Amino acid sequence: MSIRRMNLWAAASVAALIGFTPAVAQQAAVHPGAGSGGDIVNYGQIHNPVIGRDGMVVSQSDLATRVGVEILAKGGNAVDAALAVGFAEAVTLPRAGNIGGSGYMVVHMAATADRPAADIAINYYGMAPSALTPQTLLGADGKFDRSQPSGMRNVAVPGTVMGFWEAHQRFGSLPWAELVAPAIKLAEEGYVLTDGEADATGGRARFLALDPGAAEAYLKPDGTPYQAGEVFKQPLLAESLRKLAEGGADEFYKGELARQIVDGIQARGGLITMEDMASYRAIVSEPIWGSYRGHKISFMPPTASGVSVAQALNMLEHFDLASMGWGSVDSLHLISEAMKITSHDRRLVGGDPHWQTPARGLASKEFAAERVGLISMDRALDGSNLPDGNPYPYESKDTTHFSVADKYGNAVSNTYTLSNSYGAHVAPVGTGILLNNHVDNFSWGTEGEPNSPAPGKRLGSTITPMIVFKDDKPWLVTGTPGGGYIIATMVQLISNVIDHKLNVAEAAMRPRINQGWGGSPLELEGGFSPEIERMLRERGHQTRPSMTMGSTQSIMVEGDRFYGAADTRRPDASARGVR
Repeated sequence: MSIRRMNLWAAASVAALIGFTPAVAQQAAVHPGAGSGGDIVNYGQIHNPVIGRDGMVVSQSDLATRVGVEILAKGGNAVDAALAVGFAEAVTLPRAGNIGGSGYMVVHMAATADRPAADIAINYYGMAPSALTPQTLLGADGKFDRSQPSGMRNVAVPGTVMGFWEAHQRFGSLPWAELVAPAIKLAEEGYVLTDGEADATGGRARFLALDPGAAEAYLKPDGTPYQAGEVFKQPLLAESLRKLAEGGADEFYKGELARQIVDGIQARGGLITMEDMASYRAIVSEPIWGSYRGHKISFMPPTASGVSVAQALNMLEHFDLASMGWGSVDSLHLISEAMKITSHDRRLVGGDPHWQTPARGLASKEFAAERVGLISMDRALDGSNLPDGNPYPYESKDTTHFSVADKYGNAVSNTYTLSNSYGAHVAPVGTGILLNNHVDNFSWGTEGEPNSPAPGKRLGSTITPMIVFKDDKPWLVTGTPGGGYIIATMVQLISNVIDHKLNVAEAAMRPRINQGWGGSPLELEGGFSPEIERMLRERGHQTRPSMTMGSTQSIMVEGDRFYGAADTRRPDASARGVR
């Protein structure tokens, strides 16, 4: 018997004895000549995903992940579990999880005996109050001072509750109140603070202390933050969630809870009215469809950044990244150049209803074929002097992501946010509901541009949850927080999985790069060789080291197995499967 066959036979024998998974055994076969280091089982990649057989939940909060798994275990579908995770994270991840913020959701529902398969995108991002003007946040000098803490005037009409309600009305299988109940219990009984959450709150305590509603909900009576290991209870939020469980979206946007929220906002100078709340609607539509090397991908429509991820992938499709090898100077150069062009073309992405983004044009193969001609393998583009492209002929900040897939073939990819960590650091007195600072994200000091402030305008975002398909079934469910790092993070995750055949955990853990617009430098996470950085500079790239980029929470579905990967770039993230 050859040495190679002996190695594979030994790996298979041990796998049979210890329950070693075929996926890991397959990885061992990728490197048949690799040394074992004394372990007879060879593992092909450093990081391996969590495995489930009846579903998977991956989120940035382990407590919320457990909630989602419990919903799946009792027979709920992916939408049920996703909503329960979202409500739970409003309690366990208050710096990003929310009912006072907004976001985007991509849903795939498998065909049933009485319903065809369905793919929808739910845009539940925040909208500017009707009283907003282009001068609302400008100082006497006509500029917006981003160094000042946000307040009630920076709050957009929240969309999370309406987005969740729309998903539940269409696809929920368990009662609405049953999905809110775990969050109520967590808020009422409390939970032990992790080091990550305690540190996050401690770092923002001085801003939370400036607002009486935030202080009463998130700080001790003496104004100090709760410490790691202490039990953190949120009785005010529990009561708000209880009202929401009983009254649904109408309670949040038209009922007693809506009145509490509006009164609290206006008492401290905010603009939102009961009419603003009552008129809020989530936009439910078809996803923007794209593909990468034969894999269909459903992205969020215009005001999110799926079109930008699609554009970058469409350009990369013109090159053989697999043969270049992961992390090579050629592959990093190409990703940087594609991101440079994509970032430039994002000038056309704006908020409804005041600006119609050419989403299908930006995401089209034809536009990418036109723009990819700007890329040279020998020299970096001058990002500050890129020529404009025209996609119209081809028309037909702290954030968290969670992914859910169930045994029925359904999948949900959801990213939602308060914008900054802890949003505007404000909560209407008596509610415990932290509110967003989305209004900050307008391009203040401009008028008539895609992202200029305007009353009733739905803000744009870099958020881009997505579902990648294989054989018309969800294969990769993924997304990430990260603000300006989101687009590059998603491009690299998709390339890592499809081009370089990395398992979903390994794909998440490899170091990342980011390239912004204009003359901004190429940023590199730790983990790249200094020689790579030197060779990139030789091609004309300006480089600088970066803190971590994004935090992908991903699920890969292969046959009857669910592979979950929680990105460790942010603490407390977890993947848990249903067995």
